[in-house]
Amino acid sequence: MRIPTTGVIIVALSGALIAARSAQPPARAIAPGAAEAAARLQSSPRHAEWAMIATAPGSKDSIAAWVVYPEVKKNAPVVVVIHEIFGLTGWVRGVADQLAADGYIAIAPDLLSVDRGGATTDTLTWDAARNLIRNVTPDKMNAMVAAVGRYGMALPAAAKVYGVVGYCWGGTASFNHAVFNAPGMKAGVVYYGSSPAATEIAKVKVPVLGLYGENDQRVNATIPMADSTMGAIKGTFVSKVYPGAGHGFLRAQDQPANRAASLEAWPETIGWFKKYLK
Repeated sequence: MRIPTTGVIIVALSGALIAARSAQPPARAIAPGAAEAAARLQSSPRHAEWAMIATAPGSKDSIAAWVVYPEVKKNAPVVVVIHEIFGLTGWVRGVADQLAADGYIAIAPDLLSVDRGGATTDTLTWDAARNLIRNVTPDKMNAMVAAVGRYGMALPAAAKVYGVVGYCWGGTASFNHAVFNAPGMKAGVVYYGSSPAATEIAKVKVPVLGLYGENDQRVNATIPMADSTMGAIKGTFVSKVYPGAGHGFLRAQDQPANRAASLEAWPETIGWFKKYLK
């Protein structure tokens, strides 16, 4: 899918139409912005817990991860939530909670915790986390995310499939994990993350959804190559660019264009997982 052009349409709503819209049921909840995440976590009725996940069978190295369970009757698919460049934050845990509200076992690993003896990075400064994340190579990231996926699929309440969604640095990681083609991985969602090289994208075998802000050309310049490469291998890649939104729009929902983008992007995310995590 090509990057769409955008325009502004002003519509005058009649009183009857406004009344009809007001009578409609409220829209479903979406993932919180950074300002709402703490309150969302505090009020969540869902069971959540910390888990220590071995990086490989028999390994002494462990990944700290936040696991949230949905309130459902049947086994649920797993979604691995890959954090931003700042490490695992309360905001990312809030995103995981909303994924669980939408019916998924959501697991948000702290990919910086392995090098810190399993200690989480939510108490680090952003600069410290950014420095640590330079040590997380694509190979290390893929091995850790695959380990988290295996852990999730082995849970008694889990279906034997998983998807990946990531944000910023994690968005790039999500696309890279699609390249990795780990067993059980069925779908990826990329939020404002740069695309891998064409030679890497050519290895992708799972459907990938890319969600981007219009005002993020550093990232968006990599979309056409991903589109053409996925088309050449007859892969499934859908990209959506939201007018006026910037990088990190799901986190920064206090800005109107970012909020509008988030209201559209979250249902797209859930729809993607519902379609492919079977």
